[in-house]
Amino acid sequence: MKKEATLKWDFQSISGLILIIIWTYTSMDKLVRFTDSRNAFHNQTFPAELAEVLAYAVPIIELLIAGLLLFSVTRWWGFLSSILLLSVFTSYVGLIWVGAFPRVPCNCAGIIDSMGWEAHFIMNLLLIALGIYGLHQNRMKKPKTDAPGFQVVKL
Repeated sequence: MKKEATLKWDFQSISGLILIIIWTYTSMDKLVRFTDSRNAFHNQTFPAELAEVLAYAVPIIELLIAGLLLFSVTRWWGFLSSILLLSVFTSYVGLIWVGAFPRVPCNCAGIIDSMGWEAHFIMNLLLIALGIYGLHQNRMKKPKTDAPGFQVVKL
């Protein structure tokens, strides 16, 4: 008798999928519209040399994070990386929102570009929450160990 393959979705899987979609979408938008994206990085409030590095590094890092989230062995790192990068982005958006910069820079992707700063800030907080939840759930699924390299086996 053949067993049918079932797709089991849990909230951790859905949170990972949402983050994969966000990271892939934003990175691909930056790569497809590279000239616009690069110019937007140069419109930021940091030095031109840093802007040039970030124009290349940010979309690559976003794609790497999406890749980490794809595989169970690297998912914990993907969630952690998502939380860290989103925290940086959220801090920056928060500073823009409160008027900490003399001009309003932006390097957002597609639909995110049409959001106001408050909505962008809240969306980033929700994505951070998804990352924290995913990280927490991923850690709970890892096998418990007594010492590095040794798995606890119950007999």
